[in-house]
Amino acid sequence: MGNLNYKHFTLGVEEEYMVLDPHTRELKSHEQRIVQEGQKILKDKVKAEMHQAVVEVGTDICCNIEEAFKDVASLRGNIAQIAGDLGYRIGAAGTHPFSHWETQLITEHVRYSEIVNELQEAARSNLIFGLHVHVGMEDRRMAIHIANTARYFLPHVYALSTNSPFWEGRETGYKSFRTKVFDKFPRTGIPDYFDNIEAYESYVNLLIKTNCIDNAKKIWWDLRVHPFFNTVEFRICDVPMTINETIAIAALFQAICAKIYKLRGQNLNFMIYQRSLINENKWRASRYGIDGTLIDFGKETEVNTRALIYELLNFVDDVVDELGSRPAIEYITRIFELGTGADRQLAVYRQTGSLVNVVDYIQEQFLTI
Repeated sequence: MGNLNYKHFTLGVEEEYMVLDPHTRELKSHEQRIVQEGQKILKDKVKAEMHQAVVEVGTDICCNIEEAFKDVASLRGNIAQIAGDLGYRIGAAGTHPFSHWETQLITEHVRYSEIVNELQEAARSNLIFGLHVHVGMEDRRMAIHIANTARYFLPHVYALSTNSPFWEGRETGYKSFRTKVFDKFPRTGIPDYFDNIEAYESYVNLLIKTNCIDNAKKIWWDLRVHPFFNTVEFRICDVPMTINETIAIAALFQAICAKIYKLRGQNLNFMIYQRSLINENKWRASRYGIDGTLIDFGKETEVNTRALIYELLNFVDDVVDELGSRPAIEYITRIFELGTGADRQLAVYRQTGSLVNVVDYIQEQFLTI
């Protein structure tokens, strides 16, 4: 590994969008019309989700962050255009500010029927919108090593993505309430440490053998070695409101993987921390976003979240230029200036007292660079 080659750290970005009624601003079932029209242009890059008011998109495999930016911008532009032509609007936030899940229709599909049948109200109420970032790996052994180490940084990046302060018309007090909704599912949250890829695969096989799951896609952790692709998939983040926020977060996840890989090549590693400790930081990130404190486990003290994120940026700095992602990662300082999606939603609500105005703001920001 002497001469580092980051070419295999490809990127795939998946985003879930909300379909809005332009008059009421409620979530609106689109009966998969946006998906059907979208597939004519975008093929399998657009998919239905469990709730009919959700549209999921996924980029191609992107060689670098620049390609990912173009693909995400194109997907958002196309979906917004198709939705507009059909009489809908589109927005990106981790939860809708005031729609109620009880009124939303479930997509007819065998997989979704099975999930609803098994998980009942936990599934029906799971009306949330996330960002998933896949980072390509040279092999699954390296993938599990990187996943084990990258767990520590999940709360730092999650704090930057927080974009769901409202739920069913209430201000929740959280910057990201989305994960509180998702916590009702089994096999969610920060994953355990696995000694090696064999240990991970034997865990998966045990769950399949005992009828807990039919395949590893029903492991919904905040980060996982993907069951079918050679990728590490980061799943903790709320879907960001704007394109640049999504790209900054994707670039940071990619840089974390490349840095851990580089350390491994030098026979070094970052400290491995227990899931229970990392969970403390995840809770703080969901509650306070970038404006709270996280625990620095090495120093055994609370540290300002922004300061810890700056430490993370310094930690990955020596791989950023080789990845070609410095401009994307520099946008993180803009997130500090402007606030996260949650901060900006709350600011609109404080100024206007109207959740309808918050939805309008979310929709206006959808194509913002």
